[in-house]
Amino acid sequence: MGDFYHLCFAVRSIEVATGELTAALGVRWNPVRDGSLGDWAYRIVFSTAGPPFFEVIEGPPGSPWDITQTGPRFDHIGYWSADVARDRDRLSDRGAPVDFDSCPYGRSFTYHRLAGIGARVELVDLGAQQGFLETWAPGALPMPPIDLGPPGAAGER
Repeated sequence: MGDFYHLCFAVRSIEVATGELTAALGVRWNPVRDGSLGDWAYRIVFSTAGPPFFEVIEGPPGSPWDITQTGPRFDHIGYWSADVARDRDRLSDRGAPVDFDSCPYGRSFTYHRLAGIGARVELVDLGAQQGFLETWAPGALPMPPIDLGPPGAAGER
C-alpha cells in the first residue's frame, strides 16, 4: 500500500496549534508559509521531522480547510500517488468518494471522505514530491507512492 507521509490538522490558529504540539510532543516546525488555491488564501506549515510529517493548515470559510462548523480537527492523512486520476477512481470505487479535487485549480491533489472516521485521505501527485522535499524537508529521502493494487484487488467493489 505504501507509507503515508503526513497527518494534517485544520486549525483556527497555526501558532496555537504548533505551540501545543511543540509543548506536548516536542515537534519542531519549518517557517509558516502563505499559499493560495483559487480565491482561498491559506497558511500552512510542516514539521521538520518525518516522514510522517505533521501538517497544520489554517484556511478561510468556504475553503477545503474550513473549520467554522467543526472547529479545529484532524483533517486528513496524506499519500503520494504516481497516478492521481487512477488512484482517485480506485478510492472512489472502494467507498471513499472525492470530497475535493484541486485539478480545476491547476493543482494535482484530491481529498477523499472516510465518513466512518470523520476524516479524509489526500492523494498528492508524486511529481510534486521534489518541491516538497526542497521546501519542507531538505536532505530527506524520496518517499514511496501509495499502491492501491490493480482494479478488482481485495476490498475493491
